[in-house]
Amino acid sequence: MTNLFKNIFIAFSGLLLLFSIIILIVLWSFSNSIPDYKFLKNYKPPVSSKMYSGNGELVADFSKEKRIFIPYSAIPKNVINSFLSAEDKNFFSHPGVDAKGVLRAFINNIKNLMTSKRLEGASTITQQVAKNFLLTNEVSLNRKIKEAILAFRIERALTKERILELYLNQIYLGSGSYGVAAASLEYFDKSIKELNYIESALLAALPKAPSKYNPYRDIELAKFRRNLVLKNLLDNNFLNKDEFIKFKEQPIKLKKNKKIFLEDAQYYIEDVRKNIIEKLTYDKVYKQGYNINTPINLNLQKIATKSLRDGLIAYDQRKGWRGPIKNINYSKDWFKKIDKKYKLEKSIQWEIAVVKNINQFNTEIETKNNSKGIIRYKDISWTKKEFDDLFKKGDVIYVKKLNKNFYSLQQLPKINGGIVVMDPFTGRILALSGGFSFKNTEFNRASQALRQPGSAFKPFVYALALENQYTPSSLVLDAPLVLDQGIDLKKWKPENYGKKFYGLSTVRVGLEKSRNLMTVRVAQNLGIDKVANFSKKMKIYKKPEELLSISLGSAETTLLNLTSAYCSFVNGGKLINPILIDRIQDGEGNTIINNENRKCTNCNNISFTGKDFPIIEDNFNQIISPQTAYQITSILQGVVTRGTGKKLKKLGLNIAGKTGTTNENTDAWFIGYTSNLVIGVYVGMDNPKPLGKFETGSKAALPIFENFVKMSIKKSEARPFKVPAGITLMVVDPTTGEKAKFTSKNTIIESYKSENISDGKVLYLNNNRLDVNNILRFY
Repeated sequence: MTNLFKNIFIAFSGLLLLFSIIILIVLWSFSNSIPDYKFLKNYKPPVSSKMYSGNGELVADFSKEKRIFIPYSAIPKNVINSFLSAEDKNFFSHPGVDAKGVLRAFINNIKNLMTSKRLEGASTITQQVAKNFLLTNEVSLNRKIKEAILAFRIERALTKERILELYLNQIYLGSGSYGVAAASLEYFDKSIKELNYIESALLAALPKAPSKYNPYRDIELAKFRRNLVLKNLLDNNFLNKDEFIKFKEQPIKLKKNKKIFLEDAQYYIEDVRKNIIEKLTYDKVYKQGYNINTPINLNLQKIATKSLRDGLIAYDQRKGWRGPIKNINYSKDWFKKIDKKYKLEKSIQWEIAVVKNINQFNTEIETKNNSKGIIRYKDISWTKKEFDDLFKKGDVIYVKKLNKNFYSLQQLPKINGGIVVMDPFTGRILALSGGFSFKNTEFNRASQALRQPGSAFKPFVYALALENQYTPSSLVLDAPLVLDQGIDLKKWKPENYGKKFYGLSTVRVGLEKSRNLMTVRVAQNLGIDKVANFSKKMKIYKKPEELLSISLGSAETTLLNLTSAYCSFVNGGKLINPILIDRIQDGEGNTIINNENRKCTNCNNISFTGKDFPIIEDNFNQIISPQTAYQITSILQGVVTRGTGKKLKKLGLNIAGKTGTTNENTDAWFIGYTSNLVIGVYVGMDNPKPLGKFETGSKAALPIFENFVKMSIKKSEARPFKVPAGITLMVVDPTTGEKAKFTSKNTIIESYKSENISDGKVLYLNNNRLDVNNILRFY
């Protein structure tokens, strides 16, 4: 008997030794192929970079995975307790693999196999970290062995707190959210510190199957799973029985985090995204969690987008109806036949509908939501057609709901354009829109489209003239002009709009009335090389050809560049750079980029309770004198009062601005400003072609500027333009530029540089008289 026990013992020991050797060999073989886990010690998961408005509102985030990194010390206990109860209650006591959990899962799975129930796992949080960071989702014994080995090693290398920090920031929790902080905002629009046990339990319920238990998808199933987590919290003594009974009866209350006016700001957002990727690289922007502060004013952005869209629609409707999107055979699921490319932003408030019946005085339609509607005759009046000529059954069209079941007919504009709103003293871009619909086309007409500015460039020719001894009352001949363009080229014969000539006229009249012949003569007198160099210094053109035609805006520029240049007329002649980004900071608050160029010279010496004000100085380049800047502003106010922009006079505001129209009305512009805002508008076809007869800057572009000003600027905000030192104001005859007499009825207040005034009279500069073909007189 003794020998029998001895033999059994020897056999058992041998088997145990053999089993141990086999395990060691297996572990050794797997250890050679185990990924390096040491990087986890300093690892930070990819974090989204966030873009904020000038008032601190979240506008957009740039990320592959929507995530906000949060350290372990900032994660509240109720969130930690909920995840431990749901995923790994023995986390703080096991060495990486939970032997009790494995045994329990083994026994339960035998029962589950016999009853055809779903098998349960026994992975610890440490094992999940190993799988999520270092392994694949492959279901195999091979992966499970590697996972267990890595779990043991990770536990030796990292603290429990660090492992849990990695897990709670990395895990996917549905709806595109990675990590508990991002999920807290996605489902509850709350900081993670504000979550209660009911909300924390819902988040902890998601890792098992984020899509299946997503409350936006199936709120009842999500509640069932949440209550299981609450039961685990009770079993683990994190909740008492009364709390559990109370909490499990509570409904799930969701509040989705919304990005304000996101659709209206897409062109702005895309320009910011491209800008920071160019400076910081794509990988850093999408993984390192930068905070991007921008100047965008969401209220002005919304108004700018609406003004642009309304102006483009108004032009398009003047050109009539072009036809439906397409024609289809009607069926109950007709909307599925429509390409997604026709879908527009919700903020446009249009719907896609199908024509069902056509009557003499109305048309019956059905929208994609199966809502029935009627289009009345007055709501198609812009088409100047009858219903029978307009529609066929099955026509797919855009409509806009008016009230009840009435709709108006809409049409996607063929024309497009852009609008830019800037702070002239800093260059900060407060609003920008580059087209009717970003979903329809991402091409940005405000910052990418190179177009001829036409007459909108003329103020810079006259500014250069005023810098070179001209005055607003200088007389320039408005008469036919023929210019040689070079060998084998036709002679150039510039003409005024309307093909009329007005003889001797003042510089003011030349700019107010946008006289082409006068502008060319001024440029010829100054020297076209000076005009070209000045346009480069103003950053309007990069490499302009030295041709006289550039004085009429024949070279190409962008709306953003031209609007930026106009800022110099408001800010006292300083050249600013357009700013899309104020500051970029990394996740720890370190400033990476700062575009603030101004400095406070006395901030260290003044008290917050004192009466002294901060003195802010900038380092902007003085491109023209403050006196010249004001003179141009004064003349451009005349454009609004008496010239090509006189449609704005009815607003009763202090506004200056200039229209721009290119040959054959191909491009239409209006750049205008108040004492604190500069607004630029461009309208034209993506494939340049004439806009039509009379479609000038004052008809196609100016109304967009007008609508923006009406909705955004109060009378108290449009203060009079500041008159700089060195300017003398005199009452003159606007036609001749001569000092007004007491009997004069038609007079204006003209601005002169004080150096040009002597004994109350404007100096006459004999040394600048030209010949009879180019008569010029200075007053």
